Formats: sequence, C-alpha cells, structure tokens
Amino acid sequence: MSETRKHDGKASPAQITYANMLFYGAWSGLALMVATYLLYVLGIITPHVPLKEVPLLWSQPVHTYLEIGNVPHGWGWVALIGKGDFLNFVGIVVLAAMTLVCYIPLIPSLLKRGEKGMALMALAEIIVLALAASGLVNGGGH
Repeated sequence: MSETRKHDGKASPAQITYANMLFYGAWSGLALMVATYLLYVLGIITPHVPLKEVPLLWSQPVHTYLEIGNVPHGWGWVALIGKGDFLNFVGIVVLAAMTLVCYIPLIPSLLKRGEKGMALMALAEIIVLALAASGLVNGGGH
C-alpha cells in the first residue's frame, strides 16, 4: 500500500530553497543584463560589431549579419565575452541557467526525505537541461 503524506499547506525546505535561489538568481540576471547593456550602449566596452553598423544589419537576414559581423555560432560567443555586444549575454545565461542551478540542492534534500524517485527526476532534469544547453544535441532543424 502507498503511504499517504499529510500536506499542511506549507512549503517544504527544498521548495523554499528553490524559490529563494530562483528569486535572487533572476534578479541577479536582470541586473547583469542592465549593467552590461549600459556598458555596451555607452561605449565603455568596445563591441565586436560596431554600434553604427547594427541598424544597417537589422534589415538583413541573420546569415548575412553573422557573416558580415564575423559572429560565431553556438557557444562561440564565449570567446568574444570581452566585447560589449557579447558581454550582455552573461545575464541571459544566468537567467537561462537558473532552473538547472535551482534543481541541484533539491537532490540531497529529496534523498534525505526518502524521495528517491523525485531525486532521480531532479537529476534527470539537470542532465536534460545541461545537455540541451551544451549544443551537443542538434535538433529543431537548425
């Protein structure tokens, strides 16, 4: 027979940890996006593609922009992280990675509570998200 647990309507410590990490991580990512955008727009950090050329390239297909701007594909942007137009990707990466990062402390917490199935699902979620972000799996016809 299955054991039924009484739910008191309160969040578990794991849920609170997840929520707190997500809250602060999301705000940190947004703050990084604002700060790095200002560094880019104010010209404090030199961009890879000159700001004057960007409006001209907006009307072009993406392939043309990538070719003219000599912009790398996939994770190739990491090599250009010192450039203003690629530095602002850091905030986006923080936001995108928050779900994965928030799942990590859930595993020990779930194991401690004896929820092996849920811990396995959390681990599987981390693996799937990391694999998808890695670019090793090429899908979607791109």
